[in-house]
Amino acid sequence: MTATTTAPVAATPVRTAKPPSGRLRAWATRAPLLPALIFMIAVTQLPFVATLVISFFDWNSLYPDAREFAGFANYSEVLTDADLRQSVFTTILLTAAVVLASLVIGLALALLLDRRFRGRGIVRTLLIAPFLVVPVAAALLWKHVLYNPEYGLFNGLLHYVGGPQPDWISDNPLLAIEASLIWQWTPFMMLILLAGLQSRDHAQIEAAKVDGASDWQVFRYLTLPHLRRYLELGALLGSIYIVQNFDAVFTITSGGLGTANLPYTVYQSFYQAHENGLASAAGVLVVIGSIIIATFALRVVSSLFREEVSRA
Repeated sequence: MTATTTAPVAATPVRTAKPPSGRLRAWATRAPLLPALIFMIAVTQLPFVATLVISFFDWNSLYPDAREFAGFANYSEVLTDADLRQSVFTTILLTAAVVLASLVIGLALALLLDRRFRGRGIVRTLLIAPFLVVPVAAALLWKHVLYNPEYGLFNGLLHYVGGPQPDWISDNPLLAIEASLIWQWTPFMMLILLAGLQSRDHAQIEAAKVDGASDWQVFRYLTLPHLRRYLELGALLGSIYIVQNFDAVFTITSGGLGTANLPYTVYQSFYQAHENGLASAAGVLVVIGSIIIATFALRVVSSLFREEVSRA
């Protein structure tokens, strides 16, 4: 009986699928966002580039054949023209007054809503409502329902108590615009500050009260320092929006009586004077100012996120 031996068969190597590279995986993750990115570039960035190009031309749409390259002449005129300088000053004054007043009133309302009381949800909903009103509708409401000297609510109440009957818009035009914007933007500030109040360390507050600290001391030494970032965020975001506000100025005063801010001046230069180059230069300066403010706002937001992560 003979033994048979078989030669060992060499194992064939099994080929494994090569994992996708990190760059390919990153592109596959970002691919669904490409249509939105392309749409955003087409809607926002391309018009801005066109505006930037037009801002370097002396271009009046009534005389299209007289268009010529002007360099920085439009920017120089924006910065040196008396009316444009006045509109810049009005924009700064309007923004500062509205933001500061909205922050103070919003802080008071946030402190109120941070307490527990019956009907707090209804009160919160009612206080948020002004921020949900369309800006043009809000401006029309203040102009006709409240400010009108003949049938407005303010003069109706003054007539009931035997008071004077002022023409609110003619007598105090800038204050009339500021009041309508404060009414609309106070809920926004209130929501930001209320979120900050509800993120406080309540154990620290209780310990301070046990040690005999009064409510004012708790607010001054604990609550206010904690709200510093939220106050900065509200001020920066409010400034971004108020700097660009056009609805209230256009609706209430039509830019008259010294209330024309920079966005309204851009509107006048473009649609009324037909100075495309000058209006584009002013618009570019508004965008640059908004970007600078937005940069600080993003830094504040990122610092808030870092603080929340470290606290967690």
